[in-house]
Amino acid sequence: MACPVNHTASVELNPAILPLDWLLGTWVSDEPGEGCFPSIKPFRYIETLTFSHVGQPVINFMFNAFHAETKKPMHRECGFIRMQPGANKVAFIIAQNSGLVEIEEGELTAQQLNLQSQALARISFAKEPFVQKITRVFQLRPDGRLEQTVSMATDNQPLMQHLHITYRRSS
Repeated sequence: MACPVNHTASVELNPAILPLDWLLGTWVSDEPGEGCFPSIKPFRYIETLTFSHVGQPVINFMFNAFHAETKKPMHRECGFIRMQPGANKVAFIIAQNSGLVEIEEGELTAQQLNLQSQALARISFAKEPFVQKITRVFQLRPDGRLEQTVSMATDNQPLMQHLHITYRRSS
């Protein structure tokens, strides 16, 4: 299944997602991000994020991560972002190539999103230990770069930072 992210420039942005217009476009990591967790070897990665719309009250997204040195594909996520009408509440609906599906909800404050998993589901043959919680922060920095920090908890590890990366807008 592919999550289409085609953005038609002639399609007007739905007013429901106007507070998130700063996310729209393609973002490329400006230097490798760093990933670590007690159960894996630390790694560096590069990533491209694409946020687009087709005029609906939703943003489509696709995240593609690659190993910083070998350039081999690593992790992919795709999904949708919705805002609660008349509020600053935001929801991400995410499907990951690892077999994890999640709903993250949180608050939009200025140009920062603070999200926390509300529901997690996984394929029946997912690798243990199972992810139990994810938090994610997106922040548009004053220098125009986008920063993302992801924290994770599993069956046997408490919530701790897992990923950190910054991006520059490429379109």
